[in-house]
Amino acid sequence: MVGPGRKHPLTVGTIFWDMSAEPIATFESSLDEVGVELVRTTADEFASTLSPLLDAPTVGTSLPFETVSLPDSVETDPSIADLEAAATGVTAAGYGIADYGSVIIQGGTDGEEPVSLYADEHVAVVAASDVLPDMDATFDQLAEDIRNGVGQSIIATGPSATADMGALVTGAHGPMDVTVVLLEGK
Repeated sequence: MVGPGRKHPLTVGTIFWDMSAEPIATFESSLDEVGVELVRTTADEFASTLSPLLDAPTVGTSLPFETVSLPDSVETDPSIADLEAAATGVTAAGYGIADYGSVIIQGGTDGEEPVSLYADEHVAVVAASDVLPDMDATFDQLAEDIRNGVGQSIIATGPSATADMGALVTGAHGPMDVTVVLLEGK
């Protein structure tokens, strides 16, 4: 396996790369391949970055980041009627998976799963530090989470799509559009 500071068998010299930047670049490329827009922001710019992504009515779950929160216009204790009427659902993503352009939606008492599935648009907020390089690293992290009592998790990749009845249909079993907001500096 080639890694930082290791010699590649087909080259002369040593390969070095920034391990913190590579998963993010791969994540962005993989998201693009599955039709998901990545929007980068910082805690200071979060509110102004998020605002244009929210089509009303919007439902959401509380975000686990100390320095950012959802605007008051987002219903964070949605009823079934709120979920059914929502145009946008906003959740935190526990992790991003760089190789696949996937996000992990961790189930909890805040209703992350229905908020991520019912609305036509899902906005997932993930900390840059929580973007994992591949499935091996993801399963290692999820195993640790399970040992620490974290409940279920969903791996979501792009908009919902199915070809059950022949032609490809987007949004049949979940959101038609997905945007990932990458919270940098976290």
